[in-house]
Amino acid sequence: MEAVKKLVAASIALLPLSTLATTITIDTWSNEGKVWQEKILPAFYQKHPDIKVEFREVAFGDYDQAILNKDATSDMLMCRPFDSSLDSYKAGVLLEVTEMEGIENFPSFAQQPWQTESGATTFCLPMASVIHGFFYNKQIFRELGLNEPQTRDEFYQLLDTVNKDGRYDPMTMAVKDKWVPATLAFQNIGPNYWNGEDGRVGVIQGTQPINAPHYRAVFEELATWPQYLGTNYQNRTYADSIEIFKSGKAAVYPAGSWGIPTFRDEIELGVFKPPVAKRGDECYFSDHTDIGIGINKHSENVEAATKLLTWMTTAEFAELLTNALPGFFSLSNHFIEVDDPSAATMLSWRNECDSTIRSAAQYLSRGENSLEDKIWNTTHGVLVGEQTPYRAAQTLQQSLSSWYPPQQKINSEEICY
Repeated sequence: MEAVKKLVAASIALLPLSTLATTITIDTWSNEGKVWQEKILPAFYQKHPDIKVEFREVAFGDYDQAILNKDATSDMLMCRPFDSSLDSYKAGVLLEVTEMEGIENFPSFAQQPWQTESGATTFCLPMASVIHGFFYNKQIFRELGLNEPQTRDEFYQLLDTVNKDGRYDPMTMAVKDKWVPATLAFQNIGPNYWNGEDGRVGVIQGTQPINAPHYRAVFEELATWPQYLGTNYQNRTYADSIEIFKSGKAAVYPAGSWGIPTFRDEIELGVFKPPVAKRGDECYFSDHTDIGIGINKHSENVEAATKLLTWMTTAEFAELLTNALPGFFSLSNHFIEVDDPSAATMLSWRNECDSTIRSAAQYLSRGENSLEDKIWNTTHGVLVGEQTPYRAAQTLQQSLSSWYPPQQKINSEEICY
């Protein structure tokens, strides 16, 4: 019998390490698992060779509902900001991480999207933000003698120059996919109109209506865009706009930083921040807290998941993430070196301008009258000529005041002048 025990022990010792490893699974709505395995996780495996990580991709539109089911959810899950993750915490899916080791490396603004409304409990570790701005084709700019615009007048002068030349679309953007103009147009140029956090928080607190003149002015600017978007722009999908810009047929692309890897090897890519009204004005841009990560409290591998989450609080992870996935910027307060020049430029805007997040992300998109959904529809309506800027702003205010108490004291018919 003793000989048999020794033989079994020797056989186990010869098994590949992966056979003995604890495997933790992570739910995600993205397809970046391969990048994680090749560029990020090897550093973790060196420290924890007894742990293996696998990703389970869930369809984007099904994700929020999927992670509410604690039995179907993996050991860990990527967390969207604010309500969807808060719902999962309230449903008993997410493990509290308020006092976990390393959480002090994330400032309060980074933790807020994954906290209870009181701020007393944190349930996901902040991971990455995405930045909004404009991509441009440097070759086309050189060819036409164009410079990066700083003001709105300069922006439209360069678009007019491209239009007059006639060889390229001045700008390309998906209009058919309603999330695109709302996210990459309205939420892109809007912060310079509503002064970033001042305007966003003002709507939340009910001190500003969302149909005030500076909100309506965003729609008024967007109403001028169709002349620059090329023929049949109304039916252009996200994939269409990507292909047009990638193939060098358009000069400018309203963008989110997550698009950097799509274009950087295809064209000579440049980036500029949303133009201000005039030189010397304060500048604002959207640096949206986009992704966190949490632990399923019902997981059988909480100990292993906690080791991975703790490693994700380190400077090593922050730099690996930001460089492996250029355009996704660590939310930790570590100083990191950014390799990609476009990503480094967008990150530098944090030192030049005040940042904010998407205006409808916090509190305002709950229930059937989601402000985000209304922004999708109104921005699309303005761009295809089905809605005036005035009516778009009124629609947002009337919808919000129909259910959101801080806005119900505002007479929407009198404010929009």
